Amino acid sequence: MEFNGKPGDETAPFQFYATNVSKTAVVINSLRTSCGCTVAQLPTTPYTLQPGSNVLIGASMDLRGKQGSITKTVTADTSVGIKTLLVKANVASQPAAAAPAHGAAPVMGDRSKNIQTALADRQAVFKGDCVKCHVDEGKGKFGKELYVASCGICHDAEHRAAMVPDLNQAKGPRDIAYWQKWIMEGKPGTMMPAFATAYGGPLTQEQIDSLTVYLFQNYPKGPQAAAAASAPVVVKPAPAKAN
Repeated sequence: MEFNGKPGDETAPFQFYATNVSKTAVVINSLRTSCGCTVAQLPTTPYTLQPGSNVLIGASMDLRGKQGSITKTVTADTSVGIKTLLVKANVASQPAAAAPAHGAAPVMGDRSKNIQTALADRQAVFKGDCVKCHVDEGKGKFGKELYVASCGICHDAEHRAAMVPDLNQAKGPRDIAYWQKWIMEGKPGTMMPAFATAYGGPLTQEQIDSLTVYLFQNYPKGPQAAAAASAPVVVKPAPAKAN
């Protein structure tokens, strides 16, 4: 969904309808966004979609300090898998933004700039503005919840960076040791950071172990053809309101 902003616009609003086209109930467990400048909400969380019913999902992107074309994602964690929505704002030239008040949360920068920063320092996602999304969201979580908060934000994004792999596509055998090494140490020379505290990451060994088991049990253990499954939840932009 796309929003064309005017000079002075501070937020970009978006609305989607999620419709359950299956014959069984689907639970939307949570919504998460690709960075702190974008928020999304449901009437309640978790939200149960009965067969044939729909629900309005509202999202808002903070445009302060931004120019050009900005793309973010809103990811729904549901009982039948992950669904990613795309929101895009085209922002005209903006007045210079005032410095944030003391104690206020910083506004996340341009996505391409963040990618370049991560390529220069793969641990950058655990520092500065990125802490809100890549560290704080995973605190105290384990297994699937930890994956959604700390891994899916990058690997499940529909418009993820080209160098971020799709974990559903295995290029070789992947056992417990494979997953543990990648989580703990990451991979130098790429955007994959080291998540273990011993390497400057935010995760405890207990969290890493839970994440290792989750990935080993739920993702392909080797190369295989992925069968395309029909999605039980269809997401469409909400119709524009008449003026």
